[in-house]
Amino acid sequence: MKTYNIPEISNNVFSVGAKDLTRRMFDALIPLPDGTSYNSYLVKGEQRTALIDTVNPGFEEELEAKINMISDLEKLDYLIMNHAEPDHSNAIRFILEKAPNALFITTEKGVNMARLYHELPEARIKIVAGGDNLDLGGKTLRFIEAPWLHWPETMFTYLPEDKVLFPCDFFGAHTAQGIYDEDIEDLIPFAKRYYGEIIMPFGKMGVKALEKIKNLDIKIIAPSHGPIYTNPNRIMGPYVKWTAGETENKALIVYVSMWRSTLDMVRTIAETLLKEGVDVKMYDLAISDIGDVARELVDSRAIIIGAPTVLGGMHPLALYGTYLVKALNPPAKYGVVLGSFGWGGGAVKQAEEILIPLKMEVVGNLQVRGRASDEDLKNVEKIGRELAQKMKT
Repeated sequence: MKTYNIPEISNNVFSVGAKDLTRRMFDALIPLPDGTSYNSYLVKGEQRTALIDTVNPGFEEELEAKINMISDLEKLDYLIMNHAEPDHSNAIRFILEKAPNALFITTEKGVNMARLYHELPEARIKIVAGGDNLDLGGKTLRFIEAPWLHWPETMFTYLPEDKVLFPCDFFGAHTAQGIYDEDIEDLIPFAKRYYGEIIMPFGKMGVKALEKIKNLDIKIIAPSHGPIYTNPNRIMGPYVKWTAGETENKALIVYVSMWRSTLDMVRTIAETLLKEGVDVKMYDLAISDIGDVARELVDSRAIIIGAPTVLGGMHPLALYGTYLVKALNPPAKYGVVLGSFGWGGGAVKQAEEILIPLKMEVVGNLQVRGRASDEDLKNVEKIGRELAQKMKT
C-alpha cells in the first residue's frame, strides 16, 4: 500500500490532491515547464465531512487513498464542486460511487456545467447560491459565487472558523513545487504566468471577486493549482494590481523573422526603447515558451509585433501569437507593428486588423521589402522614440 504526505493546512483541513510532476502541456496550449498540481481539500467537522473539488484524470486512486488515510471515504457527507473543468471535477462520479450517501453541492450553473461531463444522480444534488452556508459541526462552509473565473459557474468556498479561502483557479499557479508559498522563493512569476494564461481575459470579473472577499478574514488561501498561501498578502497584492490592469513602463516584443529583416527592425526598436528608459522583453515566437509571453502581457504597457509576410498574410507563428494577444485581452495601451516581405506584403495590415478590437493605440507601423535599409531603420527609431514618449505620459 502506498503512503502519502497529507498536509494538514489547518485544524482538520487536509490537502488530499495530487502533484503532476511530469505533465508538460495543459489544454493542448499552455506549457507546464514545472508540472502542476490538482489540489483537493478534505474538511472534517464534528458531525460531517466535506471534500472540496477533486483531481485530474489518472489521479482518482491517489485521491481515494489519501482520503481513506484520514477518514472513511465511504462515509463522506458532501462533495463540493467549485468549478466544473475536468482537472477539478473529473473524479465526481468516482467519489459519488465510493461514497453512496454523499451529496453533490454546487451552484445551479455548476450543475448544468457538470452535466456536460457526468451523469449526476438527481436525488443527491444540492444547489447552493452565494451567501449560503453548510454546517459540518464546528466548521461552516460559506459559498461565494465568482462567475467567469474562468468559467461561468465558478464559486469560492470559505471556512470562517479557520479563515481559509478555497478559490479554485483564482490565485493559482501551475507548478508542482512546494506545499506552501514560503517553499517557493520565485513563486510570483509562476502565479503571474498563470494569471496571464487563465485569468487575465476575465480581469473585470476578478475585480468583482476581490470586492466580494475584501472584508473576509483570510489567513490561508488554498487554490486548486500550486502552493497554499499562508501569507495571503503575497498573492493578494499582485492580484489587486493585475486585475486592475496596472501596467509598467515596459514593452513586450514578440516576433518571427525568416531572413533577418524583421529581426533587424525589432532589434532596432528594442535598442531605441532601452535608450529611452523603457524596460524591454523580447521573444522569438519560433522558440519561446508561450507561457512566458503570457506572463509579460500581464503588465506590459506596449506590445510590438514583428511579422514577415507569408503567402499574402502573417507568418503562421506570428498570426498565432497575435491572436493569442487578442484572446488574452491584456491591458497594454500602445502597439507597434513591424514587418517585411519579398514579393507580396500583407502581414502588417492583418496584424493591425486583429489588434483593433483591443482598443490599443497603434503608434506606428512599418513594412519593408527585402532587407531593412538604413533609412528604414531610422524610421523604426523614430517610431520607438514616439512610443517611449507616449508610454511615459
